[in-house]
Amino acid sequence: MKITGFELFLVPPRWLFLKVTTDEGITGWGEPIVEGRAETTAAAVRELFEYLEGADPLRIEHHWQTLAKAGFYRGGPVLSSALAGIDQALWDIKGKALGVPIHELLGGPVRDKVRIYGWLRGDSTAELVDSAQAQIGVGLTAVKMNPWGLVSGLDTRQRIKEIVGRAEAVREVIGDERDFATDFHGRFTTAMTRRVLPLLEPLHPMFVEEPVLPEYSSHLASIVAGTSIPIATGERLFSRTDFDPVLRSGIAVAQPDLSHAGGISECRRIAAAAETHDVLVAPHCPLGPIAFAASLQLDFAIPNFLIQEQSLGLGYHPDSEKLGYLADDSVFDSVDGFIPRLTGPGLGIEIDEQAVRRAAEQPHRWRNPVWYHPDGSLGSW
Repeated sequence: MKITGFELFLVPPRWLFLKVTTDEGITGWGEPIVEGRAETTAAAVRELFEYLEGADPLRIEHHWQTLAKAGFYRGGPVLSSALAGIDQALWDIKGKALGVPIHELLGGPVRDKVRIYGWLRGDSTAELVDSAQAQIGVGLTAVKMNPWGLVSGLDTRQRIKEIVGRAEAVREVIGDERDFATDFHGRFTTAMTRRVLPLLEPLHPMFVEEPVLPEYSSHLASIVAGTSIPIATGERLFSRTDFDPVLRSGIAVAQPDLSHAGGISECRRIAAAAETHDVLVAPHCPLGPIAFAASLQLDFAIPNFLIQEQSLGLGYHPDSEKLGYLADDSVFDSVDGFIPRLTGPGLGIEIDEQAVRRAAEQPHRWRNPVWYHPDGSLGSW
C-alpha cells in the first residue's frame, strides 16, 4: 500500500480536517489544528507531506520519528499539531486495513466505556447553574467550569468571592455524587492561584486545570505542595520531554491534546510516562469529531485514564446537536455519562465527506479573543 495524496478542509467552527488517500482505496482522516492558527498548521502539513508521498502508510512509527526529528527545528505547537493530524490519519488507515479499531492495535481495550464531562456555559452564576442542570439532565456525571473571565494579577476580595461563589453554586446543584472541575486557563498568576485554591478546597473539585501558564511550570511543585486539590495541566505541552518536569512536579492529571501533542503515537507515550509518576490522564479535546474519536481510542487502551473532555452539544455546528460532519453521530451516544467502546475499524467513525466539502466552501477564519485590562494592558485569554 502507498500514500497517493492528501486534502485539507478548513471547516467551521474552527477546525482543520485532513484526508489521506492510498492506492488501495483506503482513506484515513486526521485533525491537525492549532486553534486560531489553522492556515499556518495547514502549511506545515503540506511541507511534511513532501516526505510522505508514495510512502507505505502502515509504517506509522517510522514516519512519526522522521517527521518529528528529521528537521533541525523540532516541536512546538504548529509542527507537533501538523504531525498529530497526520499520525491520526495513518492510524485510521492501519485500523481500516486490518479491520479493527485503533485501540486493538494498542494492546486491546482495558475498559468497556469512557467517562466524559461537559462544559458549563455562561458568564453569571444563574447561567452556570442552568447549564449545570442541563448537563445533568442529559446524564453527565461531571462538568467543568471556567467562569472567571478576565482576572487581574492580584484581584480584589470581591472578585475572589465571586469566583468561589460560582463554584459553590455549581457544587450545590450537582450534589456530592457528581464531580466538577475548574479551569483557570492560565489566567491566574502564581500568587492569585495560591490565594484562590484554599478557598475552593471545601468544595472538593475533581481537579483545577492550568493554574498557571505553561511557561511558569516550574512553579507547579510549590502549588501542588500548597493544596489538597488535584492539579491538572498539559494542553499546551507537546511532547514527552515537555511533560517530563511537569510530571515530576507532583501534578495529579496530565492533559495532552491528541491534535497538538504528536497524535495517538506520542500521547500514548505521554500516558505511559504519566503512569510511572502515578499521574492520571484526561485528554484535552474541545475540538471536532476526528480529534474526539482519536482521544477515545487512546482512552480505551491506557490504564491510567481518568475522564475525557468533549464538545458534544456545545452548538459548534448548526446542523448537528453533536459534533457534525459524521455520517452517523450515534457512535458518540453516551449512557449515564459514559460512551461505550467504539467497535468500528480505525478511528471508529465515518466522515460525511460531502458535508465536509460543502462546509469547506466557506472556510472559517477563527481567531481567539484578545482581552485587555481596564488600564489598556494585555490580559490573558
